[in-house]
Amino acid sequence: MKRILIIISGLFVLSSCGREKDPEAGSNAVVDDGAVVLTEAQYKSAGIKVGKLERRSLSTILKLNGKIDVPPQNMVSVSTPFGGFLRSTQLLPGMHIKKGEVIATMEDQQYIQLQQEYLTARSKLTFAENEYRRQKELNLSKASSDKVFQQAEMDYTSRKIEVSALAEKLRLININPESLNESNLSRSINLYSTIDGYVSKVNVNIGKYVNPSDILFELINPLDIHLNLKVFEKDLDKLSIGQKLLAFNNNQPDIKYHCEVILISQDLSADRSAEVHCHFENYDKTLFPGMYMNAELELKSSNVASINEDAIVNHVGKDLVFVAKGNNTFELLEIKKGASENGFTEINAVDGKDISGFKFVTKGAYSLLMELKNKSEE
Repeated sequence: MKRILIIISGLFVLSSCGREKDPEAGSNAVVDDGAVVLTEAQYKSAGIKVGKLERRSLSTILKLNGKIDVPPQNMVSVSTPFGGFLRSTQLLPGMHIKKGEVIATMEDQQYIQLQQEYLTARSKLTFAENEYRRQKELNLSKASSDKVFQQAEMDYTSRKIEVSALAEKLRLININPESLNESNLSRSINLYSTIDGYVSKVNVNIGKYVNPSDILFELINPLDIHLNLKVFEKDLDKLSIGQKLLAFNNNQPDIKYHCEVILISQDLSADRSAEVHCHFENYDKTLFPGMYMNAELELKSSNVASINEDAIVNHVGKDLVFVAKGNNTFELLEIKKGASENGFTEINAVDGKDISGFKFVTKGAYSLLMELKNKSEE
């Protein structure tokens, strides 16, 4: 089998001819054809142990990042259907509010006009109802024509529709039409919070006129905040609904928040990433929407070829192991590392070599590397 030559530090090359010494002639190790040959005394003093790869279930950590988000049903944009002037509000960003609490008072003449139209329509409805009943009785006795009765019926129905429509408009601006009368008309209306939560944004000031399309305030219910992670396409197949992960922010990395994957987006963005939504198992009021977070997701790899971490040495950016060739002879082999857990690391040989039957130095690998360097620098 062709032996592997390793260039160390770019300063020395193990040539194919090597520098030969008789192992029995002294106590020095021999560097021959890219291999290290130890004397029996060196082998014992180095405490070298060898072993084969072991099949193990190992875990690796997938590191992700994202930010805290709020579902649409927990975010409220407050506006007024008919516009108007903001007369008063006490809201400030970050302020806590309760459901049903008055958050602002609006003022405009169109509110008066709408109430006037409703009360006028309601009065006309009363008249139309009385006329309809009168014409119905007359029509039964044939004291009035069918045409007159039908006209009264149509007018009565039209008035009911008008009153019902105006009542709904009043409810839109939080005026109860049932309690409205000519003595309690108001030029102002109240805006109420529809959720328990916090004020996120205040976009208006007192005295400003707002249109129906303008957003006055933004409210958030943080009890259902979730973590929105960005996951690239190559890692998506490693995730599944129900997986557990730990999240933390850069300001307090020691504080970990337990989360669970609840939704994986099926749509990739332009940078080939997808959104993964995770639920916090416990709500923490120190977490705010928009806050950037890091996350660590543990991935299980089952039945992989692994070796203890002491067997792997690193030099000039390469991960290396020593292969035992017999007769106290050892060769370097470059590998690629995988998952690491509990002192064991998944390894794969470069260029797809089958290393399942190899014996590796599991203890004393660093001493062999130093011996190889020293002898090659002489």
